[in-house]
Amino acid sequence: MTTVSGQSPSPGQRFGDNPIAVRDTDHYTEEYVHAFVEKWDQLIDWERRAESEGDFFIEKLKAHGAGKVLDVATGTGFHSVRLIKAGFQVTSADGSPNMLYKAFENARQHGEILRTVQADWRWLNRDIHGKYDAIVCLGNSFTHLFSERDRRKTLAEFYAALRHDGILILDQRNYDGILDDGYSSAHKYYYCGEDVSAEPEYIDEGLARFKYSFPDGSEYHLNMFPLRRPYVRRLMYEVGFQEVTTYADFKETHRTNDPDFFIHVASKRYGETYQEEPANGAAR
Repeated sequence: MTTVSGQSPSPGQRFGDNPIAVRDTDHYTEEYVHAFVEKWDQLIDWERRAESEGDFFIEKLKAHGAGKVLDVATGTGFHSVRLIKAGFQVTSADGSPNMLYKAFENARQHGEILRTVQADWRWLNRDIHGKYDAIVCLGNSFTHLFSERDRRKTLAEFYAALRHDGILILDQRNYDGILDDGYSSAHKYYYCGEDVSAEPEYIDEGLARFKYSFPDGSEYHLNMFPLRRPYVRRLMYEVGFQEVTTYADFKETHRTNDPDFFIHVASKRYGETYQEEPANGAAR
């Protein structure tokens, strides 16, 4: 990894004189500047993303009988729109007003109107109303939380917003692989855009600084916390979730030594007790 110093060259983004010292949950709203948000869908490529993940999330939600879904990290609206078209009643939340504006605009282009709310996860139940059958927190968004207090508070807010048998679906990058073995990814599942890249510029146990490069030569950065998979699972159990199943790149039986992402499906319903999952595939 390269060592980063000096002012970030990212247009409109401000990381100060020492970007790798920026390890603050509240900074993420400043990172998603308008110019970056306008380019975000180049990274995703909605059609290729839909093809790569298939109906994974739709099937998981239907299997749990979910109808009312809260998308707490809607971003530019990709999953909210997919879930609405699949028949779910969706509320779309995000902490970034720029993202919410773009999500609403994208949904209109797809013939849908989003129910949107700007919300800080740490005080989620202050800004939303009612209970939900499911909460989805996707796009590696949970790693914007830098302190354990923030992560526990957020998971507790998610738990409280769910019905008694609700589920939380939360994804994260495979930071275990990045921290232990270095970064190697073809972005097969999550970042499907052409001629774009998303790769770590710097990483240690407390920071993953990713650089996002676009065909026009522009570069943007996000500072995130590199969450390890067992740690996230443990936190879920400790805040009250009764059962957690972890998948590697959408596949329950898929065996891969270096998945891009892990997806945790955590349930409030009483089930099996905690046990750590093997390195690959899914485990309960």
